This record gives sequence, C-alpha cells and structure tokens, in this order.
Amino acid sequence: VKLVESGGGLVQPGGSLRLSCVASRFDYTDFCMAWFRQTPGKEREGVAVIDSDGSTSYADSVKGRFTISKDNAKNILYLQMNSLKPEDTAMYYCAADRDLLSCTAATTVPNYGMDYWGKGTLVTISS
Repeated sequence: VKLVESGGGLVQPGGSLRLSCVASRFDYTDFCMAWFRQTPGKEREGVAVIDSDGSTSYADSVKGRFTISKDNAKNILYLQMNSLKPEDTAMYYCAADRDLLSCTAATTVPNYGMDYWGKGTLVTISS
C-alpha cells in the first residue's frame, strides 16, 4: 500500500489549494479514506473523511470550506480547500483504513490511528 500526497504550498489567506493523494498497490474503493493535518506541538486532527459509498464528514473547523472527493477510476483522493486561514497551516496527510467505522471516528477522535499513511504535504497560509 502506498499513498503519495501532493499539492501543498504557500497561499495567502482567503486563497485555495487542492491536495491530491495517489493510492497505489491497493484498491481503495472499499476503504475509509481521510485527510489529517498536524502542526508541531498539536494533536493530529482528522479534517475530512470519505466512505466507500462516497459519504463524507468534516471536522467543524473546516466545514463549508473544505471538500473531500475521490476518483475511483484513477485511485486519487482530493481535498479542495477554499477560504484558507492562517490556522489551516499544517502538514496534511492522506490516510486509509480497512475498517469503515474509522470514517465515523477519524474526524472526532484526536490522534486517531489509521492503517496506512502518506508522508504528507506542507500547506502554509501566510501573507
């Protein structure tokens, strides 16, 4: 299983970014897929999840601004981030878990563990 994130960078407040996560060596369609973020000294936060049937859930901190989606044909997970704020600055990680119940817990339990993780992509929001 391999997850590789891309799309991070430096953006001004109010701007947008789209993160991508290419999943290889496994078919992620039956997995719970998620985006997490973490900054030094803070707990890892689950920001968005998408279930095998396409159901989504978001952390309160990003609701209405972030959208998680996936392209099953290409095995790519996306995170569209709009109206970005300085507090969105973090390393963003793509994660996958065989247990679909993870999609219930990932955005509510701090430091929630998943089966598989990417190495992350850095998002910096600054003027």
